[in-house]
Amino acid sequence: MVAGHLREKDGYYHIILSYIDENGKRHTPSKSTKLPVKGNKKRAEAMLIRAREEMEEKLRYRARCKKSGMTILPDKVRFTDFLYDWLDMMKASVETTTYSAYEMAVKNKIIPYFNGRFPKLLLQDVTPKHIQDYYTYEMKIRGVSANTVIHRHANIRKAFQYAYKTGLIDSNPADKIQRPKKIKYESKPYNQAELDELFRAVKGTELELGVILAAFYGLRRSEVVGLRWDAIDFESKTISIRHTVTQATVDGKSTVIEKDRTKTQSSNRSLPLVPPFEKLLCIIKKQQELNKMLCGDCYNYDYKDYIYVNAMGERIKPGYLTQAFPEFLEKRGMRRIRFHDLRHSCATLLYANGVALKDIQEWLGHSDISTTSNIYTHLDFNSKVASAQAIMGLFPPDMT
Repeated sequence: MVAGHLREKDGYYHIILSYIDENGKRHTPSKSTKLPVKGNKKRAEAMLIRAREEMEEKLRYRARCKKSGMTILPDKVRFTDFLYDWLDMMKASVETTTYSAYEMAVKNKIIPYFNGRFPKLLLQDVTPKHIQDYYTYEMKIRGVSANTVIHRHANIRKAFQYAYKTGLIDSNPADKIQRPKKIKYESKPYNQAELDELFRAVKGTELELGVILAAFYGLRRSEVVGLRWDAIDFESKTISIRHTVTQATVDGKSTVIEKDRTKTQSSNRSLPLVPPFEKLLCIIKKQQELNKMLCGDCYNYDYKDYIYVNAMGERIKPGYLTQAFPEFLEKRGMRRIRFHDLRHSCATLLYANGVALKDIQEWLGHSDISTTSNIYTHLDFNSKVASAQAIMGLFPPDMT
């Protein structure tokens, strides 16, 4: 329970709180409201109520931290030391892939910047300008994109929010800065002719299965690599997308993560097994059996349940698709796109061929139709021409 009252000092209202922290120590901090006594009693009382509520929330949060073993830092701590401690705390509370992204940004970019320019900067002394200057440095000196800076901002804000909730700072300075404007990535997916050329080019190569699953079925990279034989029902002619394999770097080491669940609940879906792909799967299955015989004890049986393995039975890594696919296109003089753009190609062609957004959403496994709408409603030029011709019919005859 946090007690408190107002005190008049030098013509201004001051808030006096009284509480016992999680270690049993009593505190009676004082803070000016900056409100003159005359005519501001009700406003000062409202500020007192908010101050008590905020402190009670901080105390509850700190008590939960102590009970769960989470780090509660001392009142005076260097900003970069705090970031290291925050990362340690996050490591046990978020997905490995999420932590990997936090670690890469915080340890490799944010901490080196502040250690180099403000090595003695305390957490409590970080101002919005410190943060804003860092963003300016990244964009103007290092040439980092606005979208990357926005991701860094999310990391910094989350760390400061933890500091605020645990009572280390009075407010979150990251809430007071101006984020750069997000630049929407415009995918330039392959059209039907380019996909036909691509399918012919990858036929018989190690990329063939990945390209078909991404371009025809619209699977994510993690879903492509995570596809297992038990997901294929040859009798019912269905493919079940329910297992994923991702890759992350933690503490400098690359880690492969297997999950018996997809990105979201909606991503867990069943798709029809079409004859051409069924034929390809049968060929792959026969080839794997042959490889087992040819390799003998050298064959890796650890991934025998997975479809996307090489001749030695080793599962294809997610990073391989990201790196090898653009290189494959470049060597053959084909237009360079990302592997993930094959998923965009699938969605765009479905849309251009009259498939409803709701059906595309279910095919791709989006949790929200607004995601489908925002990303994939760009029409190809022929569709725009058709739309223009339809609009022409609305004009008066003397204008056409």
